[in-house]
Amino acid sequence: MTTGIWVLGDQLWMEQAALQSCVEEERSPVILIESRNWAQQRPYHQQKLVLVWSAMRHFAEELRQAGWSVTYESADDFATPLNQWVKANGITELRVMMPSDRPFLHLIQSLELSCKLTFIPNNRFLWTKEEFRKWAKGRKNLLMEFFYREGRKRFQVLMEGSQPTGGEWNFDKQNRKPPKSKLKTPTPLWFEPDDITQAVIDWIKSEKISTYGNVEPFRWGVTRQQALQVLEVFTQERLPTFGPYQDAMVTGEETMWHALLSPYLNLGLLQPLEVIRAAERAFYQHDLDLNSAEGFIRQVLGWREYMHGLYTYVEDDYPQRNWFNHTQSLPEFFWDADKTDMNCLHQTLKQVENLGYAHHIQRLMVLSNFSLIAGLSPQEVENWFHSAFIDAYDWVMQTNVIGMGLFADGGILASKPYAASANYINKMSDYCKGCVYKAGDRTGEKACPFNFFYWDFLARHRDKLNSQGRMNFILANLNKMPAAELQAIREKAAEWHQTH
Repeated sequence: MTTGIWVLGDQLWMEQAALQSCVEEERSPVILIESRNWAQQRPYHQQKLVLVWSAMRHFAEELRQAGWSVTYESADDFATPLNQWVKANGITELRVMMPSDRPFLHLIQSLELSCKLTFIPNNRFLWTKEEFRKWAKGRKNLLMEFFYREGRKRFQVLMEGSQPTGGEWNFDKQNRKPPKSKLKTPTPLWFEPDDITQAVIDWIKSEKISTYGNVEPFRWGVTRQQALQVLEVFTQERLPTFGPYQDAMVTGEETMWHALLSPYLNLGLLQPLEVIRAAERAFYQHDLDLNSAEGFIRQVLGWREYMHGLYTYVEDDYPQRNWFNHTQSLPEFFWDADKTDMNCLHQTLKQVENLGYAHHIQRLMVLSNFSLIAGLSPQEVENWFHSAFIDAYDWVMQTNVIGMGLFADGGILASKPYAASANYINKMSDYCKGCVYKAGDRTGEKACPFNFFYWDFLARHRDKLNSQGRMNFILANLNKMPAAELQAIREKAAEWHQTH
């Protein structure tokens, strides 16, 4: 009887459940597999492929040094090397930690294996699927804020007994400052590729596969040691001033004060509770502003866990939801930033091309906001996000894009659509200053597309939006708009789609 372990590419740490299930036995054989076919299911960002495959190769070496017998395969598919390895090692039971993504779970379940397949419960998240369902059961709504408070109590994070530190649960109102001139942002920690990473870069550059973005310069960490260094730099140098300007967007500023930890969390190189505790320790040890510490912790203990919990909770048809029935195709400039003259979109998309990363407001209020008000297909937009971002996985993008960004789920996740005109972008960034369009114009030759699409969106979906209580004030402004102006706005929106 031989038990084998298949370590998946986003489960890269020693204490993952499948490995831990065999620690007490003699070290079981382990396999990691790169599948070229899986990597071509969508045009992934080249740096995403480098990150995952380099991190997998580094983790394989870490396992070997720890005494595990490791097989590492690069193949067209998963099934062929997996079956060969099962046969060569006489494996009677294959253990796999439960995948986080449904499509990959279905792929594994479809494999014809000559041994018993056992899924070990996933221990990458603080809340299990069952625990989230228990929390959600019987609730009229599933607001993140209430889930977040439950998490604070459960894990005793920023708590004084039964009360939140500082007397309030949420200091988000202090974290929405627009950018001021001459912001002095901290330098992020980047890394030079080692031989393993460079080999992956060279392979991707030589292969004729459909990809997106630029592969170099590649500056991400690929090991747990490097991820821990990024965490240390964040808590010491970036967290102290993280809060106030976390929603701001500035030309040429790729990272601002953001943590840059999501790629490492989503690979398993870092664990959520260790990240939360590190931020909490820094808050107490260095007397940091509470709004900065709480704002960051809410992103991990709140949003990240909440998004994963919802992903496990919603029905299987969730990815196909389209509440507004939006069907416009994704414009070409999403794949090539130089094809748009809207500066906010160009700046953000160019950054994604170069880095595979943009912070949460760029994602929500530039990319998703535009996609929503322009009526783009939610499925095409989600596919692009999944392809383009270095921290993207199915469990991340389904709820974030379909739910939060595009309101395509009809309000399961968000209490209202995150729709805004150019006024928001002009307030929270310097992008509008360098744009050919005028942020204040709704009609005319220089009218900003964010403006005419915003009002066209409200007009198109007036009846549906009436059911969303938080939209009533905005709809009242729509009702006051002169009919001739609204007609001109709607004509601008239709013309834009005809020419793009």
